[in-house]
Amino acid sequence: MNIEPIQNWLPGTSRPIIISGPCGAESEEQMLKTAAGLKKLNAVTVFRSGIWKPRTRPNSFEGVGSIGLKWLQEVKAGFGFLTAVEVANAQHVDEALNAKVDILWIGARTTVNPFSVQEIADALQGINVPVMVKNPIHADLQLWIGALERLNLAGVEKLVAVHRGFFASTQPGIHSNPGIHGNIDSAITKDHTTSFNYRNPPHWELPIELKTIFPQLPIICDPSHICGSRELLLKVSQKALDLNFEGLMIESHYNPALAKSDKNQQLTPEELRELLNSLIVRTAGSTSEEFTNKLESLRKSVDEIDKELIECLARRMELIEQIGIYKQENNITVLQLERWLEILQTRTSWAEAKSIDKEFIQKLYKLLHKESIRLQTEVMNERIEKS
Repeated sequence: MNIEPIQNWLPGTSRPIIISGPCGAESEEQMLKTAAGLKKLNAVTVFRSGIWKPRTRPNSFEGVGSIGLKWLQEVKAGFGFLTAVEVANAQHVDEALNAKVDILWIGARTTVNPFSVQEIADALQGINVPVMVKNPIHADLQLWIGALERLNLAGVEKLVAVHRGFFASTQPGIHSNPGIHGNIDSAITKDHTTSFNYRNPPHWELPIELKTIFPQLPIICDPSHICGSRELLLKVSQKALDLNFEGLMIESHYNPALAKSDKNQQLTPEELRELLNSLIVRTAGSTSEEFTNKLESLRKSVDEIDKELIECLARRMELIEQIGIYKQENNITVLQLERWLEILQTRTSWAEAKSIDKEFIQKLYKLLHKESIRLQTEVMNERIEKS
């Protein structure tokens, strides 16, 4: 993809870029009061608000519609913010562009539908307006990439991916390209290091995989939708910055208790100030020669260990193939459940004795077991074909 660096079209901003505003535009007063509070922070670059809101149930607040664009214009004129709004079809695109909205975003429910994304891409043909694309609600990396590619093919080069978490009952890897991370079973609603519940679990491996495939693609984190509650926002925001995301999209309302949607995840402007002041912004590199030399030395040690690990894995796979041959010769099934449960139990115990995280080692051995099953099945089939 041809992606224009975000610094070219969003000049004068330093990392992290902060995007904030109400979940949904509700009234002129709400929009202007929230914008006034955010302006005092001197940290917010883009004011966001939902005008058209796709909701699960028809009796939920579905946005005020086109009148909200006028309020966005007032926010832009009165406070100098860039403005952003969600679009879900060609009509939304036309109305937003006519209202001089600066940035469009495609929501998670729209990203999941290639027909809708293509309609938006067609409406943007030849119009290089910035577009932010939220991950699909289900953990499908290919759908996320596909949405970005459709827009890029239409000539949109000012692209940003927005990580907003995934539906709680889906696991990463089920529909996504396994890539370098493989099909990894992970906690559905909980971070395995905490007891915190997420509204939409982050599955950080998926945005990392996206960044690995497209290093030039900026990624913004939306902790509001990941968390679903104010209490978790700081933790998730810090994690996103530690993963070198370019910025944060955090919902804000001058009085969240009055919000018509998602009141529990919105902050007042003053609460947002406290959160931003609590964040530690780390850099991706250092000019210190001492640091660089020490880091390089540690990395060389890791490289040597990794080489040993791969050699050990190669020997393990050779033994697995021998086991497969032996089972085939004696008409024994590939899957030996008791042996697999024994491996899982003993390796977990050995790992915990070395202070290695239990869930990590279980994920690792599930991957190894999956490959062992594949190898043994392949060996058996080859021997059957030759016989």
